[in-house]
Amino acid sequence: MAVGGIAPAAAAQDIGSQQWYLEGMQANDMWKVSKGKGITVAVIDTGVDASLPELRGHVLKGKDASNAPTDPHKDATGHGTNMAALIAGNGAGGGVRGLAPEARILPVKVVGDPRADAPDPLMARAIKFAVDHGSRILNVSFGTITGQRENFAKSQSAVNYALKKGALVFAAVGNNGDKDNLPGYPASLPGVVGVGAIDRKGGMAKFSTHGDSVGLVALGDEIAGRCEKDLDQTCISGGTSQATAITSASAALIWSKHPKWTGNQVLRVMMQTAAKPKTGDIPSSYLGYGSVRPRKVLLDGEGNPGPANTNPLLAREGATKPKPSESASKAAGDAEQPPASDEQAAKKPAAEAKASDDGGNTTLWVALGAGVVVVAGAAVAFTVVRRRGGTMARP
Repeated sequence: MAVGGIAPAAAAQDIGSQQWYLEGMQANDMWKVSKGKGITVAVIDTGVDASLPELRGHVLKGKDASNAPTDPHKDATGHGTNMAALIAGNGAGGGVRGLAPEARILPVKVVGDPRADAPDPLMARAIKFAVDHGSRILNVSFGTITGQRENFAKSQSAVNYALKKGALVFAAVGNNGDKDNLPGYPASLPGVVGVGAIDRKGGMAKFSTHGDSVGLVALGDEIAGRCEKDLDQTCISGGTSQATAITSASAALIWSKHPKWTGNQVLRVMMQTAAKPKTGDIPSSYLGYGSVRPRKVLLDGEGNPGPANTNPLLAREGATKPKPSESASKAAGDAEQPPASDEQAAKKPAAEAKASDDGGNTTLWVALGAGVVVVAGAAVAFTVVRRRGGTMARP
């Protein structure tokens, strides 16, 4: 829906030119080293439209994990398709250029009838299917934003299974940071790498949910892609969904370059080379271990993979406490945020974390989604369509 009479622009001409973050991340140089070849990324989401030019030949058969399955290559909302394109799109036909353009996508659809598909067993089935069908990386820009951890026993068991099989699970923490800051699942489950979002200036995106679930952050604001309601149009969106896709793609690049590493080793170097918060605890409740920088591994050769069988997230490797001279307020606010690139050093204090209610036993299955703006013409004139709405609030 375009608001205010602004017509969306055709996607085929300029999506790639609007993907400003690829230059900042030095994607062209990284692609000389790795493009994600040999890595399968499961996109646990709303399905993936495999007919898009930039995704043709990249999308595997997949599955709908719900009790009333439909075609996993059909995507009624476009959300899963955009996540897949951000990961593995090759830019064909003027479409989206993914950060890992030679990775393969396994679509695992999790849009079930809430009367027949409770979130916990549905997510558990999706995770297990993804692992059993060769996915080393699971991208979960989907989940529920209310509930209690004990209500996700099946999902936790599936996560444990994935970790035992050597896979990595990245999940969006949600877009409630500027509202009720409710925890998201599966992002809040032990072993899952919860991903938050930073903005174009390198500061924490105000909508990004914060708390103990944040393991890493990535760029998740002003991201160009296809409009979810019309994949032939270009939209600018933002949220932890997009940040998660960029993080999953970063892992794919590293793992493709170092195929003998375990998932633990890939994650360890990602944590080591992330741009760290300058003040406060690490992991930070806002920024986790910092913002992902795959170029530090691929181009600069940084990062020590360390032990193959120790999960660095569960072991809290690299965790630190603030110096005594640092005030509690700075520690809570992460006064200096990591830059999105070396040229960006903007500082943006984060708001003080608010106490949140876990919502009792109620669970609401949602696509953790994005705010969307529709691009008008070749210019950057746009209007906000929505940040979040109803039960389909995509980070």
